[in-house]
Amino acid sequence: MPIDNDYFKNRQQGNKPNNGGNGGGGNFQPPFETPEFFKNFGKKAGMLYAVIIIIGALFLFKPFVIIESGQVGIKATTGKYDETPLNPGFHFYIPVIQKVIVVDTKVRLLNYRSVEEISGFDPSIKINGAISVLDSRGLPVSIELTVQYRLTASGAPATIATWGLSWEDKIVNPVVRNVVRNVVGGYNAESLPMQRNEVASQLDTLIKEQVNELADGSVSIESVQLREIVLPEKIKEQIERVQVANQEAERVRYEVLRAKQEAEKRAALASGEAEARRIEAQGRADAVTIEAKAQSVANKVIADSLTQNLLQMQQIEVQGKFNEALRENKDAKIFLTPGGATPNIWVDTKDKPRDTIINQK
Repeated sequence: MPIDNDYFKNRQQGNKPNNGGNGGGGNFQPPFETPEFFKNFGKKAGMLYAVIIIIGALFLFKPFVIIESGQVGIKATTGKYDETPLNPGFHFYIPVIQKVIVVDTKVRLLNYRSVEEISGFDPSIKINGAISVLDSRGLPVSIELTVQYRLTASGAPATIATWGLSWEDKIVNPVVRNVVRNVVGGYNAESLPMQRNEVASQLDTLIKEQVNELADGSVSIESVQLREIVLPEKIKEQIERVQVANQEAERVRYEVLRAKQEAEKRAALASGEAEARRIEAQGRADAVTIEAKAQSVANKVIADSLTQNLLQMQQIEVQGKFNEALRENKDAKIFLTPGGATPNIWVDTKDKPRDTIINQK
């Protein structure tokens, strides 16, 4: 039954108190009125429901993906992989029809070791057992390696499409084991420690070449590190004995070389001393020879300068001096040499001791 609004209006007016009167019903309240929002809710309800449905669908089906740095996305539409990878960022796709596979392109480690180390879980680090190899004589040898590799972003779709998500167990691991067995199998166990650098260089080169060829360039081998060559105990003992013998032989060679050097040193010192004495004697002989030659030349010059006239003049001069001496000392004795070739000698006879010595002679 419809509500009579006029009835409520008259009732409300009739219950108003009169000025100065005692009218009843002064506590009457008007009926509840609907807020304006709810009055218009019917008009906006459809739009609100649509927004809620869309938000729910986004959370339910999640038609987007966020790719982080060091990763790429591979979009598959009805099972077919796109050749172009999705770079890091925000990407939409169509649920049910499409899906996005996120692949890690950061550097990964593949360790081959004899004893497993307990470490934190890291999906980018894999640990396998050491590679057992038979050397050229059939002796067992264990090789420990660390291989660093990564999946290239451009080659990720083709690699996943061809090899699947376990591509590293199908590409890297088999190639590493095959190359190690082929390279190490060509050496004797005893020579491996001494030729370690050569073996490591061959492993690095061949593993990179074969992985690149097998994966068509979509897998990059960053480095191959030879960590340890584990030999049998008998081989180790034999190598130690050889090393001790080599050290002893080296010590003997050193002692022989040292003795030889000491002998050569003493011989060189003796030869040097003898040469020094010879040079000194030769110097003295040369000095005497030079002095004799000089004296001979001087004598020849003097002899050539003594002419007959010069000798007569010198004799006259000496004779004059004797005559003067005789005038002063008439008791002097005069000795004349034959021919007058040497000066005359005179002695003062007043000197009795000297005169006595001369007479005795």
